[in-house]
Amino acid sequence: MASATSSDGIAGRIQNASLVLVSDNNSTLADIRKAVTVMKNIAVQLEKENQTDKVKDLENSVAELLDLYSDCNHRSSAIQSVANGYQPGEQLTNFQKLLDDEFTKLKAAPSSVPQNEHLMRQFREAVWNVHHAGEPMPGDDEEDIVMTSTQCPLLNMTCPLSGKPVTELADPVRSVDCRHVYEKAAILQYIVKNPNCPVAGCRGKLQNSNKVFCDATLKFEIEEMRSLNKQSNRAEVIEDFTEDVNKD
Repeated sequence: MASATSSDGIAGRIQNASLVLVSDNNSTLADIRKAVTVMKNIAVQLEKENQTDKVKDLENSVAELLDLYSDCNHRSSAIQSVANGYQPGEQLTNFQKLLDDEFTKLKAAPSSVPQNEHLMRQFREAVWNVHHAGEPMPGDDEEDIVMTSTQCPLLNMTCPLSGKPVTELADPVRSVDCRHVYEKAAILQYIVKNPNCPVAGCRGKLQNSNKVFCDATLKFEIEEMRSLNKQSNRAEVIEDFTEDVNKD
């Protein structure tokens, strides 16, 4: 009994420490996103002034910053994953090795959504639109424009279990394996009896609760989706108003 209590206490301290580390890392992620937004706005102004070389320098700097962003994101996910799955044993735990191994696995996962590609696309699109608004960027077709201009990198827009829009989930979590998003309470109840992702056609595995959590960028992406929805709603209101005026 005493041994079990001690183990629970250690696991609890590890969990608390991970929360602090992830919180600090999330602050860094937020700062990087803000910096990229500022750099995008500066690049747009430079493009208006036809200072192409400076715009290119800024793009290179953004690319380096987004590489750091990607690493920070994977590092936060690794910390959460190791903390959630930690079980004290008789031997001393090499946490550095556990974190490094989990970080390497997450970074190499083919199902990992590359956040930096989405943010870099936004940067390039903003610059392109200065002189070519409405025109596809080189190598794009109409489908590319729609997908990158109107969507943020969330794989599903509604929770497959509760049916609620992702933007309305009280406690959203994401699968480490397949990257689908769910309501936390619903998915934890679901995986007790079913280890497979509930999204139709998905082969993702959810063997235990360690494989679903609110990773470092999920809340950012949900907030971005809320903003896109508001913009879309405003555009529809303006369009409807214009049609009514024309009819009159």
